[in-house]
Parts: sequence; C-alpha cells; structure tokens
Amino acid sequence: MDELINELREKIVDALNLQDVASGEIDPDEQLVGGRLGIDSIDVLEMVMLVEKDYGLTIDNRELGARVFASVRALAGFISDPSSQTLNP
Repeated sequence: MDELINELREKIVDALNLQDVASGEIDPDEQLVGGRLGIDSIDVLEMVMLVEKDYGLTIDNRELGARVFASVRALAGFISDPSSQTLNP
C-alpha cells in the first residue's frame, strides 16, 4: 500500500500542478479537499478523471467521492479494494 500511496502523491502533485508542494510533503492521512493543499471541487474532478483513466475505476456518487478523496490513504484503499467502499459508515 505504501508504494501506491507514493504513486498517488506524485500523480496528485503532477495532475493538479501543485508547484509549491513536493509529493513527499503530502501526509497520507491529511485532508485533501479544503486542506492546506488548496484542492477544490475542480481539482476533485481532475482526480476523478485520473482515477478513471489510470486505474479503470468509476466514482459516480458524490458521497462516495467525498470518502474516497478524504485523504491519499483513503484513495489508495479505494483503488486497492473498490468493493470495500460503501455508502454506509
């Protein structure tokens, strides 16, 4: 999972053009959207497209998307096992 987390951190920095952030500076558990990285809803759409293109997974529900993009670790968990993400807590 650590390898996937590192890969995702690099892809997020590249895809969102986070010029002032090194991929290694992103804590896997830190809040992605609305946190210190400045990721907004437009950036989330870019990340959704990245997940669909690179991993062949679809995120077609707003509530699921909020959980999946809560952190890099949550995103890695979804990619590793998409069936583990449900809409029920």
